[in-house]
Amino acid sequence: MAPARLGLAPPETGRAPGSPRPSRRPDRATILADFGPLGALVLLCLLFGFLSPQFATWGNVRNVLDSASVLAVIAVGLTFVLLLGAIDLSIEGVMATAALSVALLVANSRNDLDFGFMGVLAAVAIGAGFGLASGLLSTGLKIPSFMTTLGMSAIGIGIATVLFGGVQPALRSPELAEWASGQWFGLTRLTYVAVAVVLIGILVQRYTRLGRYARAIGGAEELALLSGIPVRRYKTLAFTFAGATYGLAGVMVTTQLGSGIVQAGVGQNFAAITAAVVGGTLLSGGRGGVLHSIVGVLIVTVLVNGLVLIGVSPYVQGAVQGVIVVAAVVITAWPLRKRLRVVK
Repeated sequence: MAPARLGLAPPETGRAPGSPRPSRRPDRATILADFGPLGALVLLCLLFGFLSPQFATWGNVRNVLDSASVLAVIAVGLTFVLLLGAIDLSIEGVMATAALSVALLVANSRNDLDFGFMGVLAAVAIGAGFGLASGLLSTGLKIPSFMTTLGMSAIGIGIATVLFGGVQPALRSPELAEWASGQWFGLTRLTYVAVAVVLIGILVQRYTRLGRYARAIGGAEELALLSGIPVRRYKTLAFTFAGATYGLAGVMVTTQLGSGIVQAGVGQNFAAITAAVVGGTLLSGGRGGVLHSIVGVLIVTVLVNGLVLIGVSPYVQGAVQGVIVVAAVVITAWPLRKRLRVVK
């Protein structure tokens, strides 16, 4: 009589008799990628709290959160591009164009325009347009993303320079000034904007096709194509979403400074990629997420803040960040090297 009729479970296939059952527990690489950055953040906080009594004060915690707001917004958009296994170097150019655009579209010292909140939306839309162009060029012409986005960054800086015109536009919009200086429960309103963007990013990642397909495409693009996933469409959508977040970041910087400048996004390429990688979002794609990148943002911000408090030279801080990026890549990617087979 068959085993099933006797109420017995059929024998497992693909496993030798007497061999142990395969473990369903996450492997060390997964645990390290998911919880290692969070542990590093806790250790950094404990270390700087011990070295500087000022670090653990509410005023400093508020400074850390406010300082992290712009980078957090950028990191949310960049995460979806990195999940694809692509790279986006257009951040500085997109932010520059968005910064000058919003400065000239709201009440300012250069012209009589005052579109108010519509000017902010226009700047975000301009950022999304840059992202759309990057995505279409990368997927349509089969050009590596780092080349297309680097070119788009140069275009953005050029457009911003033309808009600047040698005269810095100062904001005269009381509404935007209030968003920069006004506070809710001790934090600036821009910090809450960053929190809202992070929540949107988490929802997009978990409950939309863009979030699910981005991870699938980054993990194995050929398999995603064979599965019927419209890879080009979702790659372009990811770049567009990222561009919108860069545009919003440009608006936030302009609001903080009170004027539009071409240098609004200087250094943000390196800072955002650093934060994402340190947080556990792999450059090779398919692993990580919004929360990972935000933990990385906090690590980078806490590190800079703590080094300043203990008196480390700004020149040394850049070198320390570089070392941390290399160490983070090694720690997160080394256990996965055989699986990823990435040597580029």
